[in-house]
Amino acid sequence: MLRINQAFKDKAKVAYLTAGDGGINKSAEYFLALADSSVNLLEVGIPYSDPVADGPVIQAAMERSLLSGTTVDSSLEVVKKIREKNKDVAIIIFTYYNPIHHHLYDFLNKAKESGADGILVVDLPYEESGNYHHYCKSLGLSPITVIAPSTSAERMKDILANLNTGFVYYACQKGTTGARTGLPDDLPVQIANIRKVTNLPIAVGFGVANSTMVKEILNIADGCVVGSYLVKKLEDEITPEELKVSAQELFTI
Repeated sequence: MLRINQAFKDKAKVAYLTAGDGGINKSAEYFLALADSSVNLLEVGIPYSDPVADGPVIQAAMERSLLSGTTVDSSLEVVKKIREKNKDVAIIIFTYYNPIHHHLYDFLNKAKESGADGILVVDLPYEESGNYHHYCKSLGLSPITVIAPSTSAERMKDILANLNTGFVYYACQKGTTGARTGLPDDLPVQIANIRKVTNLPIAVGFGVANSTMVKEILNIADGCVVGSYLVKKLEDEITPEELKVSAQELFTI
């Protein structure tokens, strides 16, 4: 939790990759390269066969990872490898509910032991999340909450009312993940509306594809999340050092 707070002290630069894309050891190298750039919060995605919130680039990464044999446990091994080499970078785990719901507490406990600071379960409805939030609190993990453009003011209040750790992930574009050419015009208004109901920091993601968009987001929000743009570079077989340079250029403000 403290590492997440630290990341947001001077704007959080959040980078997503799918665990196991390129193999477990190479995957850890990619994440460590990002942490050696200006990235201060890593989002480690657990591959899942039906990633309904993700567009074609991340879907392809998850398929590559699954075909190489990546599991939930080996995804946590990636987190452990990162943490062994870097004690300071904040790490959250991104997952869908299906791969973890049969062993929820065991998964969360292993996530904590591996070195994760928070968990984002992208498709778990607020109404069904009681046990999840209880377990996160008992283990000292931050449950990361997603707010979308379609989230009503009333529902947003309900979702955020009792949260006091982590951050709010504002998915600023409708639809699935994937690079876009620009940000929605209503982004400042949406950020202001979220701030009315929570004191948690706000990170904006979905569709961020260049340094101009990153700068625009960080002018009005507390953090920026980049996923598909970086994942595509792994598809193009970029080296960890080249990924580090690309992330440095992207997040330099």
